[in-house]
Amino acid sequence: MSVPSSRTTAQADGQGEQVRDACVRDDRFEGAAPVLDPLAEVRSENDPATDVYLTGPVFLDIIFTGLDSAPVRGTESWARGMGSSPGGIANMATALARLGLRTSLAAAFGDDMYGEYCWESLSRGEGIDLSLSRTVPGWHSPVTVSMAYEGERTMVSHGHEAPPPEEPAPECPPPARACVALLVPGRQEEWIGRAAARGSRVFADVGWDDTGRWDPADLADLEHCEAFLPNAEEAMRYTRTDCPRAAARALADKVPLAVVTMGERGAYAVDGRTGESAEVPAIVVEALDPTGAGDVFVAGFVTGTLAEWPLADRLAFAGLTSALSVQEFGGSLSAPGWVEIAAWWQHVRAFNDQSAATVRRYAFLDGLLPAATRPWPLRRAVPTLGFRRP
Repeated sequence: MSVPSSRTTAQADGQGEQVRDACVRDDRFEGAAPVLDPLAEVRSENDPATDVYLTGPVFLDIIFTGLDSAPVRGTESWARGMGSSPGGIANMATALARLGLRTSLAAAFGDDMYGEYCWESLSRGEGIDLSLSRTVPGWHSPVTVSMAYEGERTMVSHGHEAPPPEEPAPECPPPARACVALLVPGRQEEWIGRAAARGSRVFADVGWDDTGRWDPADLADLEHCEAFLPNAEEAMRYTRTDCPRAAARALADKVPLAVVTMGERGAYAVDGRTGESAEVPAIVVEALDPTGAGDVFVAGFVTGTLAEWPLADRLAFAGLTSALSVQEFGGSLSAPGWVEIAAWWQHVRAFNDQSAATVRRYAFLDGLLPAATRPWPLRRAVPTLGFRRP
């Protein structure tokens, strides 16, 4: 995917000049600042300013929930719930920022109301650095409508590829501890190799292979990656296996760390460098909307890896953040922060409604979490974009 050019100032449009600069953690940052820095013990003076760099398309997600079944042709279906929020790569960027990582996103934004909403939500609402992003005049924002029913979701999307920038793009990616890349079968991205050469740890996800090839050779950028995190179906197709665990072991021959998500069965990981493996069951919750749960899982795993936690703890933490996210609308604004994670852990210990094995599995949170006090609520998806704060 192409890397957008920098955008710092919008042209006057009759309603005053809109200024957007690279300093996102200043007095214009309106979101709840992270209450915990998970990398505090591993930071040093020589560290890069950015913890995680991402690039990709930002969508406006419109989510319908409370559907009893899939829509039927020729009929009208009414949803009992609805929410709107930034989507696409914004899901993972928001999840990372809410976990306290210094996150930089390079993306194209339309200059329509949807694009303005997404920009403000990510920059001012979440403290994400958008100095490498740009606004494209006359280009409308991509949109996804997601319908959640029977524990799954069906999506319909519309959008056009953003036109290339008129000015030369800044050097990307910036120095960063880590980068997250979405691999596209059959296509290599130069920035991934550059990032790895600079010392960034690259975490890769992959989408569905519409070609039907499922050829590992189509994922050439895996050679630059530290970790690969496909779901079970993708992993088994790429490895020609019929078991997610066997698929993870096969992928560990191609990338140092293979993580396979298995939905309600949890997740399994293999460290190809040490031979260590770990499996963690899923947390059982009442799901409202599964949109973006995989992105939140990746963000949780990246956080634990950069913090140098044991493999099983990283896997458990990723599964927990993902489980908490499906209880809210949307892919980005459903991501939990540390206060929500702390509140879950306090509830588990107080009400004893999880298994003893679960309590033991998450005991590592005792030495990590802040007190579950909330300075002010996190932003959540809303039914409409029409409401403006005074």
